[in-house]
Amino acid sequence: MALLLEQLTRTSIGRFYKVYNRLGYGLLEGGYTGAIEIELRKAGLHVDREVPISVQYDGEVVGTYRIDLLVEKQLIIEVKTGPAILEVHERQVRNYLKCSDLEVALLLLFGPAPKFRRFIHTNDRKHERMVPDSWPFPSSPC
Repeated sequence: MALLLEQLTRTSIGRFYKVYNRLGYGLLEGGYTGAIEIELRKAGLHVDREVPISVQYDGEVVGTYRIDLLVEKQLIIEVKTGPAILEVHERQVRNYLKCSDLEVALLLLFGPAPKFRRFIHTNDRKHERMVPDSWPFPSSPC
């Protein structure tokens, strides 16, 4: 069984490792994000940077997230730096998927060793777009 957006995610992960091998660890997120953007464009892919996603409550926009990179209008890429992927990073990416019609995301970590996580949240499972229950506030629709 093929993975959702398999070739696009494989290409993106390959370009992530290329950037990591060239730049190493220690830069800020913006430098890595720009380098990945360049590599993905070299691969012939359409890339948008800092793409807003609206958060809605009772049909009104109450805030926005900004996706680091959106590849081919289908794949979210979120770039992080630091020693490890944290739960807060994963929650951020999951919320991007919950609050959009996008279904696949990559979380890329430029740490002491390169790491990534792939997330899938298909639209058929987004009946109720809710923020995580573990937030200290009552759940509300995205």
